[in-house]
Amino acid sequence: MEPQRLQKLIAAAGIASRRHAEGLITAGQVQVNGQVITELGIKADPETDHIKVKGRLINPLLQQHEKVYVLLNKPKGYLSSMADPKGRPLVIDLIPSSLGRLHPVGRLDFNTEGLILLTNDGALTNLVTSAKNHIPKVYQVKVKGVPPDSAISRLRRGIDIADGERTAPAEVRELRATDTNAWFEVTLYEGRNQQIRRMFDAIGHSVTKLRRTRIGPVDDRSLKPGKWRRLMESEIRRFKKPSPGRKRSVGRASRP
Repeated sequence: MEPQRLQKLIAAAGIASRRHAEGLITAGQVQVNGQVITELGIKADPETDHIKVKGRLINPLLQQHEKVYVLLNKPKGYLSSMADPKGRPLVIDLIPSSLGRLHPVGRLDFNTEGLILLTNDGALTNLVTSAKNHIPKVYQVKVKGVPPDSAISRLRRGIDIADGERTAPAEVRELRATDTNAWFEVTLYEGRNQQIRRMFDAIGHSVTKLRRTRIGPVDDRSLKPGKWRRLMESEIRRFKKPSPGRKRSVGRASRP
């Protein structure tokens, strides 16, 4: 095996995402052949080097690691994290422990429903969560009242949601409306904290229901809340192979 960057090896072992692995390195939690490594960019060969993370040898994990990919329909009232000091329910509680240690790919808010990926593949996690890869996430959004077209146009162009924080352009399509509320389909190519809720708050129409219906090439309308399934090989391949239209769809006119 060729030497690889430590953060890539840690992600491949299923210990953490690549970004989290970088934090472990800079925090002095990684050793190579007994030497503490704190500099990013250092490479190692798991066939000849002993690599430890928090004192644990990860070489056996790299040799035996089976990559697992799960699609979960998250209900409201679950956190998309690995732990919670308040003891609230976690998305990992909804999948069997026999699948091994999986981590959520990105996050959905506590009160947001919908599709979320869980995996032990740090490389896929990095691919899906990195804004530069322009992987779309599609949501259905119910809001109070019926926003005027001018307000929706602001969301499509990008809108200020905090001091100095502006969203990139989004795709927004009205699905249906009544006298008191409206449903929209929103496609984002970035993942700011509570972004959709803050976007609609900025135009004076708060979100009352929010669910994610698609992540890149993957959706599943038959998957009930709280249920999960493994990704098919074809879906995994589609994640790893950029679609021809992806770059075009987030060009200057519609950058996320």
